[in-house]
Amino acid sequence: MSRPAGRLSGTAISADGTAIAFDQYGSGPAVILVHGAFTDRAHPTLAAVAGTLAPWFTVLNYDRRGRGGSGDTPPYAVEREIEDLAALIEAAGRSAMVFGGSSGAALALEAAVRIPAITKLAVWEPPYHVDDGAPPLPLDLAARLTALVEAGRRGEAVERFMAAAGVPDAAVAAMRADPSWPHVEKVAHTLAYEAAVLGPGNALPAARLAAVTQPTLVLNGRDSPRWMTNAGLAVTAAVPGATRRVLDDQAHNVAPEALVPELLEFFVAA
Repeated sequence: MSRPAGRLSGTAISADGTAIAFDQYGSGPAVILVHGAFTDRAHPTLAAVAGTLAPWFTVLNYDRRGRGGSGDTPPYAVEREIEDLAALIEAAGRSAMVFGGSSGAALALEAAVRIPAITKLAVWEPPYHVDDGAPPLPLDLAARLTALVEAGRRGEAVERFMAAAGVPDAAVAAMRADPSWPHVEKVAHTLAYEAAVLGPGNALPAARLAAVTQPTLVLNGRDSPRWMTNAGLAVTAAVPGATRRVLDDQAHNVAPEALVPELLEFFVAA
């Protein structure tokens, strides 16, 4: 699969006036990519996905509010992020297929209930907690993260979020030593947004998911933790008619070359 030589950059204006920056690749039916925690449109994984899908689709890879080139009008609410996605769909031609990864998958699922213009939905490992194997998570995680950021303790907010995601202490220490750590701290204020999207305790919103009417593909990595596998199974059971695929040799940080064939098959199918 080839990648296009270039891309176009643009801005969509959300309902509250916030500018949402995006890169646009290719031409064809619209696909919008929704990132998870810490990442923006410059992140290599979804940038590679966008470029590789470009021969078949118009792909919008965007900065969620509070990141990259997008604004961040207060106060935050999950509804504002859903409005952001609606504005992008309008910019893309008034309908779009959507892919969401990790906490971005949870946002995409919430948006699908409210935005009929989403025509298909693919999600990668939404991190809902559906069994006792998931990492311990305080119900007030969003408030705790916000308090740390407001106190200027952005690094601690990142560490708290990573612990809640089940990342081992050694891996967090390695992240702190990595040159990318300043970027990670820069987006620490958006971690409370992720917690808000997932809701208290990352509980599965089964009743809302039952209202998703779009064709939905749930993707898991075979090497991901068992609790993530169970979350994928639970989402598949909750969304009417959803299908599920498991990608061999993949964990939560999925490789673009493993993800793209699944998305291409699903989005091209009638």
